[in-house]
Amino acid sequence: MVASSKMMNVRVTTMDAELEFAIQQITTGKQLFDQVVKTIGLREVWFFGLQYTDIKGDQTWIKLYKKVKSAILTDEIYCPSETSVLLASYAVQARHGDYQKSIHTTGFLANDRLLPQRVMDQHKMSKEEWESSITNWWQEHRGMPREDAMMEYLKIAQDLEMYGVNYFEIRNKKGTELWLGVDALGLNIYEKDDKLTPKIGFPWSEIRNISFNEKKFIIKPIDKKAPDFVFFAARVKINKRILALCMGNHELYMRRRKPDTIDVQQMKAQAKEEKLAREKQREKLQLEIAARERAEKKQQEYEERLRNMAEEMERRQAELNEAQEMIRRLEEQLRQLQAAKEELEDRQKELTAMMEKLERSHEMEAAERAKLEAEIRHKQEEVQRIQSEVEAKDAEARRLQEEVEAARLRQEEADRQYQASTTPHHHHVEENEEDGDDGEDEIPHGDVTKELVTDESIIDPIEERRTLAERNERLHDQLKALKQDLAQSRDETKETVMDKIHRENVRQGRDKYKTLREIRKGNTKRRVDQFENM
Repeated sequence: MVASSKMMNVRVTTMDAELEFAIQQITTGKQLFDQVVKTIGLREVWFFGLQYTDIKGDQTWIKLYKKVKSAILTDEIYCPSETSVLLASYAVQARHGDYQKSIHTTGFLANDRLLPQRVMDQHKMSKEEWESSITNWWQEHRGMPREDAMMEYLKIAQDLEMYGVNYFEIRNKKGTELWLGVDALGLNIYEKDDKLTPKIGFPWSEIRNISFNEKKFIIKPIDKKAPDFVFFAARVKINKRILALCMGNHELYMRRRKPDTIDVQQMKAQAKEEKLAREKQREKLQLEIAARERAEKKQQEYEERLRNMAEEMERRQAELNEAQEMIRRLEEQLRQLQAAKEELEDRQKELTAMMEKLERSHEMEAAERAKLEAEIRHKQEEVQRIQSEVEAKDAEARRLQEEVEAARLRQEEADRQYQASTTPHHHHVEENEEDGDDGEDEIPHGDVTKELVTDESIIDPIEERRTLAERNERLHDQLKALKQDLAQSRDETKETVMDKIHRENVRQGRDKYKTLREIRKGNTKRRVDQFENM
């Protein structure tokens, strides 16, 4: 922005153009926004806002999702432990997309703030255990686009008791300190120590006029017989804020319950078509992703088979080398056996010659005969020794021969298995398979009154409203499972007052919408009297 004495030049950047306006210094952001949407012909104004560069040079654009997430993490909005973990899993999906084991390793979420400190303090769990719990649920959201994850986050968050409620400190005529809660459905009264459970409720459809005079705030019901609903704020400025919030919420409440204009009907039809187109595109993408994953899985299986075959070949080669070494030893053994047999044959011939000589020994002298007999005995012993060696070598040769034969059979069987494993099978390839604070505006004095346009035919939406967990069985089961898991590590000594109130509400079967239905029962007069007696 470039400022002159009374005018400012403002540049607004859209997707396809840059717009420059000269505006007065007193022009509000709402007026500038209206001028922009009128100039570019934007109809869906509720989806857009103005992005600006703040004093730190950062691009700033308030986003509902981030605002709600921050409020939950700082405990501005109370959130039970099991819901906090489930919301954290959606927040991770919105930020990082689908979980991928190879990328999102242990410690990946260490720097992300995902849970209220209160929740972490109340459970005896390490950061790694919290991360594991969140990651387990994160994997359940696979294939969910980031914008859908944000929407699921907000759908669950809106069922929290404090979601969307602006609280103001007030007093009734008796001086009792209470909380006034202003939200999209009406006005609720809370006791000072319990922001979770409203005690009295007034839907917007029952209110026809709101006004304040200094610190006194007056609400006139549609029921003429009912007394005015009066309370007191600490400062006039608070009443001004309450009035502005009441007017804005009441206007939106009535607008949402009127028939859609032609423009809105056309935009809804167009949005429906675009949503269907996105869903078809998403389904196509998911099919392609699934086909790619199947192809990658098969590729991994083929690679694993190749590794196994390579290892098998190495093992078979080692067995072959061992068999060849065995054959070499057998051949050496056979050679030694043959040599021993030849030596035995020579010794037997020598023994035979000696025996023949002995038979002719009657002609020899006694000394010569004795010498010859000794030589014969020695030769017989030598022949016996050689005979034993031959028998031993023959037995060893037979054993080696059996081992060689067994090795040969194993090798043949291995060859057959290898041939079978490397023979390609018929493979069908699928069609898709591939490898701040308010400004210091002037505070009005005296009565400030606003008439609210009402329609008695409008049915209070809270009568049909149910929590998402009550309508969605899968979400109900998820929260139940989370609650059971966290109960094992819960430290009840760390419970806050809010935790105890929430636990008691759950025990009595109350939730946000059941409570709102209960506190709106009876006529307006009875509820106003109940407020005055608090």
